[in-house]
Amino acid sequence: MLVVHVHVHVRPDCIDRFRQATVANATASVQEPGVARFDVVQQQDDPTRFVLVEVYRTADAPARHKETPHYQAWREAVEPLQAEPRHSVKYSNVFPDDKDR
Repeated sequence: MLVVHVHVHVRPDCIDRFRQATVANATASVQEPGVARFDVVQQQDDPTRFVLVEVYRTADAPARHKETPHYQAWREAVEPLQAEPRHSVKYSNVFPDDKDR
């Protein structure tokens, strides 16, 4: 499993539009065969900050995700809503892993 945290800082006047576009993307993303989980979380003490927690079944699944129409539509929709460029951090799953199941 590959876990990706995408950190997004949104302009204060764009929170609702960002949430709407991101929930639509997440709803479609969880239907992809390579996506095990796709969470959208919003920071409690700063509602302009979000983290997308994307869990992929294989190392190549993120590239396939970025080719989907829903991802491309999301990217275009949220780009102008961001206060700064988004960034991601990749993690390897430690527990549970496949041998623990």
